[in-house]
Amino acid sequence: MSITAKKIEIKGLVQGVGFRPFIYRLAVEHKLKGTVENNNRGVFIHVEGETEQLERFIISLPQRIPEAASITVFKEIPAQLEYYTDFSIKKSRSVSDEITEVSPDIGVCKACLEDMKTQPHRINYPFINCTNCGPRFTIIRDLPYDRHQTTMAVFEMCDTCRKEYTDILDRRFHAQPIACKHCGPWYTLHENSRTEEDLEKILTRTAQLLESGKILAIKGLGGYHLTCNPFDEKAVSDLRLHKNREGKPFALMVKDLETVKEYLHTNPEEEKLLTGWRKPIVLLKVKKPFAPSVSIGLDTVGVMLPYMPFHYLLFEKLKLPAIVLTSGNLSDEPIVINNETALDKLGDISEAVITYNRDIHNRTDDSVTFVATGKERVIRRSRSFAPSPVELTFEVEGIFAAGAELVNCFCIGKGKQAIMSQHIGDLKNMETLEFYKESIRRHERLFRFEPSLAAMDLHPDYLSTNYVRQLDIPATAIQHHHAHIASCMAENGLDTKVIGVSFDGTGYGTDGNIWGGEFMVCDFLDFDRKAHFEYIPQPGGDAVTKHPWRMMTAYLVHYFGENVVTEHPELFDGIDLKELEVVLFMIKNKINSPLTSSAGRLFDAVSSLLGICRNTTYHAEAPMRLEAAAPPGAEGSYSFEIKGDVISMKPVFEEMIEALNRGENPGTISAKFHRTISEVIVENISRISRETGIREIALSGGTFQNRIILEQAEQLLTRTGFNVYTHSHIPSNDGGIAP
Repeated sequence: MSITAKKIEIKGLVQGVGFRPFIYRLAVEHKLKGTVENNNRGVFIHVEGETEQLERFIISLPQRIPEAASITVFKEIPAQLEYYTDFSIKKSRSVSDEITEVSPDIGVCKACLEDMKTQPHRINYPFINCTNCGPRFTIIRDLPYDRHQTTMAVFEMCDTCRKEYTDILDRRFHAQPIACKHCGPWYTLHENSRTEEDLEKILTRTAQLLESGKILAIKGLGGYHLTCNPFDEKAVSDLRLHKNREGKPFALMVKDLETVKEYLHTNPEEEKLLTGWRKPIVLLKVKKPFAPSVSIGLDTVGVMLPYMPFHYLLFEKLKLPAIVLTSGNLSDEPIVINNETALDKLGDISEAVITYNRDIHNRTDDSVTFVATGKERVIRRSRSFAPSPVELTFEVEGIFAAGAELVNCFCIGKGKQAIMSQHIGDLKNMETLEFYKESIRRHERLFRFEPSLAAMDLHPDYLSTNYVRQLDIPATAIQHHHAHIASCMAENGLDTKVIGVSFDGTGYGTDGNIWGGEFMVCDFLDFDRKAHFEYIPQPGGDAVTKHPWRMMTAYLVHYFGENVVTEHPELFDGIDLKELEVVLFMIKNKINSPLTSSAGRLFDAVSSLLGICRNTTYHAEAPMRLEAAAPPGAEGSYSFEIKGDVISMKPVFEEMIEALNRGENPGTISAKFHRTISEVIVENISRISRETGIREIALSGGTFQNRIILEQAEQLLTRTGFNVYTHSHIPSNDGGIAP
């Protein structure tokens, strides 16, 4: 029998996911000796034993890793025999400024849910967790990931928990947030001037309040949620009023997958996404209606399954199959994480506030996703995704990318990894800017990051750009739409020239105009703009996003002259004549009417033209409603013109107006318009490909959150023989430009 030894180095998501206990159990299973160590550079194993068993160990290791773990580096080299007498786990240590990945938060696992009903010290304990699940990023202060480096440090383990924590064969071995009802955190219900700490009474009272139409604030994993009965129109509309959220859809938490399938349409990919360890919000088509104010006219709603033990315990008490569960904040402020702030700010709009006494260190909203062409697509990247990195093919150490103005995420470079922050939000107010700065400081500490070069958006007035200007390091400005394509390339591991299609609402162009409907040939370093939508005046600047009829007017006047108002008065029904006169004057005299090639503004104009959305209450409402109006399976499209590098929509508007005059259904017209945009994409890419020989296509920008456009474009391009690359785990919207 031959005895050999090997050293194994593993990097990836290997902290906070039960990796060392997994290695220990696997080594014991194969009768091997040695050690496993976890430090801030990764996991290091010295293993020795019978050669055949050692080889089986190495083959089994990557195939059987914990569900939430991932391996990016796996190196094995021969080692000297140390003649260990057993296999042991070494204490974690920090050895350099190099870091290993930090685990995102993981939804409670099935084993813990079973333990919650059988273990005497954890019967119905709402903070149950193990090495396979529970809080991670939201509670971590520093690396290595050990209890004293988390917000669990203040909770002294009882003897029972400590025994589990130190038992290598126990599922809670080195589970840093380990706790039970004798030593861990607890919930408190605050109602009027009374408090309640008995969990059974808290759950019973919470269910009573929700069923009677009340609004509650409940502390979640990464921040507070506001919740109410989604079948009670008054409760939902009251929540809208108090939260100052006039029209944006609310997310729902549904009891279980069977209930999801009763109320919403699902496919296997969506069900897999719902039930996976991340438990994100998934956008699904509605089958049975909820209260009208849940999604106000849209045919989809965001749905998630329970992911905290408290959620499961609450649904055991509730007669409701679902609850509204939306971010606990007011208007555009960051989600609340502090108990005192919740009682102060959310207490005024809630019948009761439910707190717990473990601090949230890193604020995270719920992540939002949808499925298109069988793939997961992230819209908002936060809980359970952040701070997992994007693996690159080149060094980015020391590079700080500030991100955009809307749906901001920033990014830091460590080695060959781009580490994205959690969702920050729109940098429009002091509260969100402070959250942005605080998160940057915490990422610098957590990931041993020292910025030496900054990348910022070309737009001179973004708060993120202004932040970079205050740093005492070299900085470079990146054109917004080039950044979108580079982000798509990074996610897909591309390092070659591509034809990039970047469609969104706004981005500062190198010619001083507003871009957003761009075709470019680019790599990571540079781009060449090859085609774009025709420039149209944007009367009132950003005001058009709240009043899409202004953009409709600009398109109609541009293509048909001012007489269009008298020749087609039906197109302007319901628009205030005085406001219309002001807009016409602005366009004619070029007053506060910057030129835009934006695809987003084109969708706004069409949504208004079809009478679907003339004025908006939230970002991208007009395009969302335009998409929702299009029936599946509709055929046909409209004509368009390509004049050199400019794409004209004049024939599209002529044919849409003719269709309206014939009495054609606006939904059918919307479907044809969507098909037209997909054909515009294919025709322009085909022309550019013939000129350049490039067959690799990258699609990015917020417009590609439109499921119709994304699926049609991807399918048409693939059929034409192109290699098409799109986003999956990085948002295609502005939340994804930082990588």
